[in-house]
Amino acid sequence: MKTVYSLLLACMVIVYLPAGAQNVVRQHGQLQVKGAQLCNQKGEPVVLRGMSFGWHNFWPRFYNGGAVQWLQQDWGCTVVRAAMGVEPRRGYKQDSAGSVRAVKAVVDAAIAAGIYVIIDWHSHNINLEEARTFFAQMAQEYGQYPNVIYEIFNEPERQSWDEVKAYSAEVIGTIRKWDPDNIILVGSPHWDQDVHLAADAPLQGFSNLMYTLHFYAATHKQSLRDRGTYALKKGLPLFISESAGMEATGNGPLNESEWLQWIEWAEQNGVSWVTWSVSDKDETCSVLLPSAASDGGWKETDLKESGKKARALIRKYNKVYLK
Repeated sequence: MKTVYSLLLACMVIVYLPAGAQNVVRQHGQLQVKGAQLCNQKGEPVVLRGMSFGWHNFWPRFYNGGAVQWLQQDWGCTVVRAAMGVEPRRGYKQDSAGSVRAVKAVVDAAIAAGIYVIIDWHSHNINLEEARTFFAQMAQEYGQYPNVIYEIFNEPERQSWDEVKAYSAEVIGTIRKWDPDNIILVGSPHWDQDVHLAADAPLQGFSNLMYTLHFYAATHKQSLRDRGTYALKKGLPLFISESAGMEATGNGPLNESEWLQWIEWAEQNGVSWVTWSVSDKDETCSVLLPSAASDGGWKETDLKESGKKARALIRKYNKVYLK
């Protein structure tokens, strides 16, 4: 399936890749799931670490190649996440063409930079037909690139696991018509907290699936880590596609000790983690100040405390990939 990829990537790398930067996708290639572990094309364990952009419809100014390149080159991200809002104003249901353009700007830049990218259906509700249409388009356009990871349901809010499971099977089936092997991330009830339910009754009949666990360290502590440990022990592959150090509201003070415990737990268990979010809203979890340029080049004075901490953590654990 990826026969065209090498030639296309080589051409884009010549144009876009900064001198000295590490091409993570060239190193690891096609990702796969073995047991509960994310692995590279050789079957060796891989941990991805990076940043999620904020809702595309609220902070579209950051959805560009310069911001992606800066996150790779300066922050050391090996993965970025394009969080496409679905229901709110200017989201996919109101402006599908504009939403797709924003996502594609991030995806194209990530491919050019040689890092992985999560295409995130950023919704709390089931919108099956719209999701099938969107992911059919994404799979047809990007299925040949090993960079791409699909996140098909950001945070189910009130749905049961049976409902999420049925929805997920439909969307996965749609993606697999055009993309048989790229990783697909599946949500779980109550904002991706109920991974124990997924562990007890996972989806069957599909390969290369992982299940998302989200945490906000000042709210979610040892009890949620215990759920994650339970899921891993039952063989459920986990991926932390959204996380941060403050309360689940996105506000309040950072709880740095709990945040570090989460990162240490993820690292010890070989679980990839992504931090929320590249945006400049007046809230703790938005890592940038309004002074930050849209296309990267951010100085320390452009970063909130959450941004300084997130950058330091990513650089620490991804140091091998920094130029």
